[in-house]
Amino acid sequence: MSSDVRWKICWETDLQVDDHAELSAFFRNTYGPTGAFNAQPFEGGRSWAGARPEMRVIAYDSRGVAAHMGLLRRFIKVGEVDLLVGELGLWGVRRDLEGLGLSHSMFTMYPELQRLGVPFAFGTVRHALYKHVDRLCRGGIATILQGVRVRSTLPEVYLDLPATRIEDPLVVVFPIASSIDEWPSGTLIDRNGPEL
Repeated sequence: MSSDVRWKICWETDLQVDDHAELSAFFRNTYGPTGAFNAQPFEGGRSWAGARPEMRVIAYDSRGVAAHMGLLRRFIKVGEVDLLVGELGLWGVRRDLEGLGLSHSMFTMYPELQRLGVPFAFGTVRHALYKHVDRLCRGGIATILQGVRVRSTLPEVYLDLPATRIEDPLVVVFPIASSIDEWPSGTLIDRNGPEL
Protein backbone atom coordinates (compact mmCIF):
# COMPACT_ATOMS: atom_id res chain seq x y z
CA MET A 1 0.00 0.00 0.00
CA SER A 2 1.25 3.48 -0.79
CA SER A 3 3.37 5.23 1.84
CA ASP A 4 0.95 8.17 2.03
CA VAL A 5 -1.77 5.92 3.49
CA ARG A 6 -2.61 6.52 7.14
CA TRP A 7 -4.62 4.06 9.23
CA LYS A 8 -7.27 5.05 11.74
CA ILE A 9 -8.84 2.74 14.33
CA CYS A 10 -12.15 4.04 15.59
CA TRP A 11 -15.16 2.95 17.57
CA GLU A 12 -18.50 3.24 15.82
CA THR A 13 -19.51 6.08 18.14
CA ASP A 14 -16.49 8.09 16.95
CA LEU A 15 -17.88 8.33 13.41
CA GLN A 16 -19.74 11.46 12.38
CA VAL A 17 -22.41 11.80 9.68
CA ASP A 18 -19.76 12.92 7.15
CA ASP A 19 -17.68 9.80 7.93
CA HIS A 20 -20.67 7.55 7.25
CA ALA A 21 -21.38 9.38 3.99
CA GLU A 22 -17.77 8.96 2.83
CA LEU A 23 -17.73 5.28 3.80
CA SER A 24 -21.09 4.75 2.11
CA ALA A 25 -19.70 6.09 -1.18
CA PHE A 26 -16.56 3.95 -0.72
CA PHE A 27 -18.62 0.76 -0.28
CA ARG A 28 -20.92 1.54 -3.22
CA ASN A 29 -17.86 2.06 -5.43
CA THR A 30 -16.07 -1.00 -4.04
CA TYR A 31 -18.97 -3.48 -4.01
CA GLY A 32 -20.96 -2.07 -6.95
CA PRO A 33 -18.78 -3.65 -9.66
CA THR A 34 -19.60 -7.10 -8.20
CA GLY A 35 -23.31 -6.41 -8.78
CA ALA A 36 -25.75 -3.57 -8.18
CA PHE A 37 -27.42 -5.64 -5.44
CA ASN A 38 -24.15 -5.61 -3.46
CA ALA A 39 -24.01 -1.80 -3.47
CA GLN A 40 -27.67 -1.35 -2.56
CA PRO A 41 -27.31 -1.64 1.26
CA PHE A 42 -25.02 1.39 1.24
CA GLU A 43 -27.51 3.84 -0.24
CA GLY A 44 -28.47 6.96 1.69
CA GLY A 45 -25.27 7.35 3.67
CA ARG A 46 -25.48 3.93 5.33
CA SER A 47 -21.98 2.52 5.97
CA TRP A 48 -22.95 -1.02 7.00
CA ALA A 49 -24.80 -3.82 5.22
CA GLY A 50 -26.04 -6.21 7.91
CA ALA A 51 -24.85 -6.06 11.49
CA ARG A 52 -23.27 -2.77 12.42
CA PRO A 53 -19.60 -2.97 13.45
CA GLU A 54 -18.42 -1.75 16.82
CA MET A 55 -14.92 -0.91 15.63
CA ARG A 56 -13.42 -0.06 12.25
CA VAL A 57 -9.96 0.15 10.75
CA ILE A 58 -9.98 2.70 7.95
CA ALA A 59 -7.12 3.61 5.63
CA TYR A 60 -7.07 7.09 4.12
CA ASP A 61 -4.90 8.66 1.46
CA SER A 62 -5.07 11.88 -0.54
CA ARG A 63 -8.13 10.53 -2.43
CA GLY A 64 -10.14 9.66 0.70
CA VAL A 65 -11.00 6.19 2.01
CA ALA A 66 -8.50 3.65 0.65
CA ALA A 67 -9.41 0.50 2.62
CA HIS A 68 -11.72 -0.65 5.41
CA MET A 69 -12.29 -3.52 7.83
CA GLY A 70 -15.03 -3.75 10.47
CA LEU A 71 -15.10 -5.70 13.73
CA LEU A 72 -17.97 -6.94 15.88
CA ARG A 73 -17.54 -9.12 18.96
CA ARG A 74 -20.20 -11.81 19.10
CA PHE A 75 -20.88 -15.38 20.12
CA ILE A 76 -21.24 -17.87 17.31
CA LYS A 77 -22.02 -21.54 17.55
CA VAL A 78 -19.61 -23.93 15.84
CA GLY A 79 -21.30 -27.30 15.81
CA GLU A 80 -22.58 -27.44 19.41
CA VAL A 81 -19.97 -25.09 20.92
CA ASP A 82 -20.68 -21.45 21.78
CA LEU A 83 -17.60 -19.40 20.93
CA LEU A 84 -16.69 -15.74 21.40
CA VAL A 85 -15.12 -14.30 18.26
CA GLY A 86 -14.21 -10.97 16.80
CA GLU A 87 -16.12 -11.13 13.53
CA LEU A 88 -14.35 -9.32 10.73
CA GLY A 89 -16.27 -8.01 7.77
CA LEU A 90 -16.92 -5.08 5.49
CA TRP A 91 -13.53 -5.74 3.93
CA GLY A 92 -12.89 -3.37 1.12
CA VAL A 93 -10.00 -1.91 -0.83
CA ARG A 94 -10.32 0.87 -3.37
CA ARG A 95 -9.93 -0.54 -6.88
CA ASP A 96 -6.68 1.31 -7.65
CA LEU A 97 -5.10 -0.30 -4.57
CA GLU A 98 -6.48 -3.85 -4.92
CA GLY A 99 -4.13 -6.55 -3.78
CA LEU A 100 -2.58 -4.31 -1.16
CA GLY A 101 -5.19 -3.84 1.55
CA LEU A 102 -6.47 -6.94 3.36
CA SER A 103 -3.18 -7.94 4.96
CA HIS A 104 -2.43 -4.35 6.00
CA SER A 105 -5.94 -4.02 7.45
CA MET A 106 -5.50 -7.22 9.43
CA PHE A 107 -2.08 -6.24 10.77
CA THR A 108 -3.56 -2.93 11.91
CA MET A 109 -6.56 -4.66 13.55
CA TYR A 110 -4.53 -7.49 15.14
CA PRO A 111 -3.27 -5.53 18.20
CA GLU A 112 -6.85 -4.40 18.89
CA LEU A 113 -8.09 -7.98 18.72
CA GLN A 114 -5.38 -8.98 21.22
CA ARG A 115 -6.34 -6.09 23.50
CA LEU A 116 -10.01 -7.16 23.36
CA GLY A 117 -9.00 -10.70 24.40
CA VAL A 118 -11.07 -12.62 21.86
CA PRO A 119 -9.83 -16.18 21.29
CA PHE A 120 -10.36 -15.97 17.51
CA ALA A 121 -11.20 -13.57 14.76
CA PHE A 122 -13.55 -14.98 12.16
CA GLY A 123 -14.74 -13.80 8.78
CA THR A 124 -16.33 -15.08 5.61
CA VAL A 125 -15.49 -14.24 2.00
CA ARG A 126 -16.70 -15.26 -1.44
CA HIS A 127 -14.92 -18.19 -3.10
CA ALA A 128 -13.79 -15.77 -5.84
CA LEU A 129 -11.43 -14.19 -3.27
CA TYR A 130 -9.68 -17.47 -2.43
CA LYS A 131 -6.30 -16.53 -3.98
CA HIS A 132 -6.27 -13.17 -2.25
CA VAL A 133 -7.09 -14.62 1.18
CA ASP A 134 -4.76 -17.59 0.65
CA ARG A 135 -1.82 -15.18 0.29
CA LEU A 136 -2.67 -13.71 3.68
CA CYS A 137 -2.89 -17.17 5.26
CA ARG A 138 0.48 -18.38 3.95
CA GLY A 139 2.30 -16.59 6.75
CA GLY A 140 0.35 -18.61 9.31
CA ILE A 141 -1.72 -15.68 10.55
CA ALA A 142 -4.98 -17.37 9.51
CA THR A 143 -6.54 -20.59 8.26
CA ILE A 144 -9.16 -21.01 5.56
CA LEU A 145 -11.85 -23.53 6.44
CA GLN A 146 -13.69 -24.96 3.46
CA GLY A 147 -16.82 -27.07 3.46
CA VAL A 148 -18.28 -25.16 6.41
CA ARG A 149 -21.74 -23.71 5.99
CA VAL A 150 -22.74 -20.51 7.79
CA ARG A 151 -26.28 -19.69 8.94
CA SER A 152 -27.16 -16.03 9.44
CA THR A 153 -30.29 -14.02 10.04
CA LEU A 154 -31.29 -11.61 7.31
CA PRO A 155 -30.63 -7.97 8.21
CA GLU A 156 -34.24 -7.08 7.36
CA VAL A 157 -37.45 -9.05 7.87
CA TYR A 158 -39.53 -9.76 4.77
CA LEU A 159 -42.86 -11.53 5.05
CA ASP A 160 -42.26 -13.50 1.84
CA LEU A 161 -38.72 -14.69 2.71
CA PRO A 162 -37.25 -16.99 5.37
CA ALA A 163 -35.74 -15.23 8.41
CA THR A 164 -32.37 -16.98 7.95
CA ARG A 165 -30.11 -18.08 5.14
CA ILE A 166 -27.41 -20.74 4.90
CA GLU A 167 -24.35 -20.09 2.74
CA ASP A 168 -21.19 -21.95 1.82
CA PRO A 169 -18.51 -19.22 1.91
CA LEU A 170 -14.81 -19.48 2.65
CA VAL A 171 -14.45 -19.24 6.42
CA VAL A 172 -11.27 -17.51 7.58
CA VAL A 173 -10.13 -18.01 11.19
CA PHE A 174 -7.39 -15.96 12.85
CA PRO A 175 -6.08 -17.40 16.14
CA ILE A 176 -5.76 -14.50 18.60
CA ALA A 177 -5.71 -15.65 22.26
CA SER A 178 -6.10 -19.36 21.40
CA SER A 179 -4.38 -21.68 18.95
CA ILE A 180 -6.09 -22.86 15.78
CA ASP A 181 -6.10 -26.37 17.30
CA GLU A 182 -8.67 -25.09 19.82
CA TRP A 183 -11.18 -24.08 17.10
CA PRO A 184 -14.17 -26.43 17.54
CA SER A 185 -14.91 -28.98 14.86
CA GLY A 186 -18.17 -28.65 13.03
CA THR A 187 -19.50 -28.14 9.54
CA LEU A 188 -22.12 -25.51 10.46
CA ILE A 189 -21.48 -22.13 12.06
CA ASP A 190 -24.54 -20.37 13.42
CA ARG A 191 -23.84 -16.66 13.37
CA ASN A 192 -27.02 -15.97 15.39
CA GLY A 193 -27.35 -12.58 13.75
CA PRO A 194 -26.80 -10.87 10.41
CA GLU A 195 -23.46 -10.95 8.64
CA LEU A 196 -21.16 -8.05 9.41
